[in-house]
Amino acid sequence: MTRIPINPEMLRWARERADVGVEELVKRFPKYTDWEHGSVQPTMKQLEKFSNVTHAPFGYFFFSEPPQYSFPISDFRTVGNAPIKRPSLNLLHTVFLCQRRQYWYREYAISEGEVPLPFVGSETINSDVEKTSKLISDSLGVTLSERSKIKSWSDSLRYFIDRADDIGILVMISGVVGNNTHRKLNPDEFRGFSLSDDVAPLVFINGKDTKAAQIFTLLHELAHIWLEVSALSNIGPEDHTTHKIESWCNSVAAEVLVPLSSLAQQYQENKHLHVELGRLARHYKVSTLVVLRRIYDMGVLDRASFWQAYQSELMRITKTKVSSGGDFTKSLVARLVHRFGLALVTNTLESHTTYSEALRLLDVKKVSTFQNFANHMEKAY
Repeated sequence: MTRIPINPEMLRWARERADVGVEELVKRFPKYTDWEHGSVQPTMKQLEKFSNVTHAPFGYFFFSEPPQYSFPISDFRTVGNAPIKRPSLNLLHTVFLCQRRQYWYREYAISEGEVPLPFVGSETINSDVEKTSKLISDSLGVTLSERSKIKSWSDSLRYFIDRADDIGILVMISGVVGNNTHRKLNPDEFRGFSLSDDVAPLVFINGKDTKAAQIFTLLHELAHIWLEVSALSNIGPEDHTTHKIESWCNSVAAEVLVPLSSLAQQYQENKHLHVELGRLARHYKVSTLVVLRRIYDMGVLDRASFWQAYQSELMRITKTKVSSGGDFTKSLVARLVHRFGLALVTNTLESHTTYSEALRLLDVKKVSTFQNFANHMEKAY
């Protein structure tokens, strides 16, 4: 039995990078602690299996020392206003997949004669929040009167996604890495991110969050696009942050979704707060936390009352389960906007993009899956 001489530090690097505990690895590899100590070395088959478990490229284990990585976009995530030190491997792989998709679409769009989008980078954090929110609403073509007729939060999310797609923004949403249902994304780690680009701006939303939270995340990340700032975010409407960009994007998102001028007319102060939160959340198709924050912004609640109501709502919301599952191909269609999906299908069928590249961008393995995707895209749009 041939054993492979590797630097034990590479095993520790792969384990920590994948956020897998030693105890979990020992269940799979009884001699794992000996591997890390360097007293025993793994076999080729064991190393290949370890590579799959930790999602680390097999060839990396033959490096003399761990490679140095830097996160590809600005990381604005915080816990108690303290930066989060390390993104998970699931998050990293999601960002890398979206970057590949964005790069492909940018090249495709330019070849089709697309020009830079005028709204990308059109605002700064010194721009007036109310003015910017109106610019975003006008660009998307969304109105309060239309939104009030939408029946569900899912429909409201799709309404905003479709409007963003119409003006050239790629919106992708998923609760897993690619299509791997065993690698779930954690909304406590991140809610979304933006990849700014003047031709192919992209927004990703963590599909494991509630639908109402996803709507706010989408608008928050769209504000990033108007700033032309690529960034990773994890704060919601109720969060207070000292980061100027995140604070500005939160304010813009909240004003788009629940304009204070409208709320002042809709809010009934003589009603119980809990009742009003539910009614207004249904009216604006946002979370009760967004409504609660806007009522506080309006000056109706003091700080203590706001936090008391916030804790109550947070406990209620965390009990809400986010649905998952369903038909695989339909789920794949739902994760990608019409603009990207149709472009990929058309370009591939016209032989400008290879099937292998199309499968890689969709994160699937079979041509038959691509063909099913193409059929569903035709039916869905």
